[in-house]
Amino acid sequence: MNEAVTKAKNDNFFTTHIELIFAITSGILILAGWLLLKMDVNTVAIPVFILAYLIGGYFKAKEGIEDTIEEKELNVEMLMIIAAIGAAIIGYWMEGAILIFIFALSGALETYTMNRSHKEISALMDIQPEEALRITDDSEEKVHISALAIGDHVLVKPGERIPTDGMIVSGESAIDEAAITGESIPLEKQNGDEVFAGTMNVNGTVVVEVTKLSTETLFQKIINLVQNAQSEKSPSQQFLERFEGPYVKIVLGVVLVMMFLPYFLLGWSWNETFYRAMILLVVASPCALVASIMPATLSAISNGARKGILFKGGVHLENLSHIQAIAFDKTGTLTKGKPEVTDVEVRDGMTKEEFLYIVGSIESYSNHPLAQAITNYAKKNSTHALKRPDQLDDRAGWGVRGKLDDQEYYVGKADFVGVDIAHKFGDGIAERLTKTGKTVVYVKDEAGIVGILALKDVIRKETVQAIQQLQNLDVQSIMITGDSERTAEAIATEAAINKYVAECLPETKVETVKNLKEEYRVVGMVGDGINDAPALATANVGIAMGEGTDVALETADVVLMKNDLEKIAEAIKLSKRMNRIIKQNIIFSITVIMFLICSNFLQIIDLPFGVIGHEGSTILVILNGLRLLR
Repeated sequence: MNEAVTKAKNDNFFTTHIELIFAITSGILILAGWLLLKMDVNTVAIPVFILAYLIGGYFKAKEGIEDTIEEKELNVEMLMIIAAIGAAIIGYWMEGAILIFIFALSGALETYTMNRSHKEISALMDIQPEEALRITDDSEEKVHISALAIGDHVLVKPGERIPTDGMIVSGESAIDEAAITGESIPLEKQNGDEVFAGTMNVNGTVVVEVTKLSTETLFQKIINLVQNAQSEKSPSQQFLERFEGPYVKIVLGVVLVMMFLPYFLLGWSWNETFYRAMILLVVASPCALVASIMPATLSAISNGARKGILFKGGVHLENLSHIQAIAFDKTGTLTKGKPEVTDVEVRDGMTKEEFLYIVGSIESYSNHPLAQAITNYAKKNSTHALKRPDQLDDRAGWGVRGKLDDQEYYVGKADFVGVDIAHKFGDGIAERLTKTGKTVVYVKDEAGIVGILALKDVIRKETVQAIQQLQNLDVQSIMITGDSERTAEAIATEAAINKYVAECLPETKVETVKNLKEEYRVVGMVGDGINDAPALATANVGIAMGEGTDVALETADVVLMKNDLEKIAEAIKLSKRMNRIIKQNIIFSITVIMFLICSNFLQIIDLPFGVIGHEGSTILVILNGLRLLR
């Protein structure tokens, strides 16, 4: 962990605990002053109360004065300072000290809440290694992770955390990725598999090739996104902060009137008039109202981060609860984004293994995504070791002509192998597979079609469940894809999506999202690619898959780090819960303020109860917001 981060963590720890210590010390001094009053030692009690004022009010007074000077606007802290001084002026030293004490206690609790919201970041920072063992052909050296360059090789031993995002180039091991994916079972990783910084190498020694700089790792993205989210305020919070300044001025104006008017109109004594004005100053202060939103928002952001849902700000978290429809990109979002072999059909007289040996050997030297999918399938499902073809001619966009064991084969589209013989194979089986949205690859030798393979970008295992969860929340799902009508219909049916837009070009995705906004008012967009970025920006809430492109991640408002679509419903539920708690806090705060103001005008509440009622409500709304950490 770098020095700046360490210092920030230490400062937060110190500030939280010193505020709490000052508040508790203030409370102890108040208790001592009360005992001295009971013993009629007033001359000693008052200095004790003054000390309680100074110690308990130090942090809040400092904050209030600095903010007032900086923003040239009165705030809640200044109201409390004035109220406490006013109570002392009329001889209510203990009541003023109690006001300071509870205000300091609620401030310490709010600071604690803020620091708890940073806990997930701190936990991530703690498990991210600072050093790596970089190896070359003839040496190895320990270096700071910031010194690693793309292409460097690092050695990771059993029990060590992987220092960087990269790819295994030697060795195999079980990797515990719980910190990233939440998956409790370690994954078996070997040559060519991707690994992430901060994950644990369980039982084998591996050599990892660096694929990302330390500033661009998945860990760093998580840290940056959550830190940015915690500094960005929701619309509700922004409104309350705009409301606070004028409200404080109104309260001070009413208090000034209250200090004189009841004496002339209601016949109150000067002492009673001033006393009631001070109570009004205390109970009308919007402390609880101001604390209604920020602690709850930060707690919800922290909760989401722990579950792999990263919000880039409170505004996006707040907006999620209002979403009526979500548009899904197909490739890489609803589907895995990589084609997989789903069907294999061979002609009579040839076994499936022989067929896979032929087509796998020929396709193994092609870079086409379909060829790679076929090769991977052949390796897993054939006992024959694949062989290098004697001759290979790759026809871009059509297929491959190859020679294997003195036999020539054509692998590719129907037009490449011959449409007539392609359609005759298997009594129309290829056409039936095509109707289900699959891509058919034909393999032909000199005698005719040897067999066919059907490939498809299969949907993610959690897709159907995720769509069902959104339906249960009354959120409509719409699939947007550039695929043909036939393929789009097949995928939509499989994913349990009722509405889709097919043959949608990247430039028309934005128009599609705009049209959906007119129909549904508040619309989300889920995507992972560069071509999804404009649509993500156009939607009310853009949601990116964690494994998506950097452009998509930067453009989106919410990032699903675990690529789990079911987290969308969870994020919406968290948003609804947060908004519900914020509403509870606001209604409760306003109700308490109105009740205390009315009780003061009716002369049925004294300053100590006014202090307890007002500051107690502040503590309660903060604790209510903390429930979102669960």
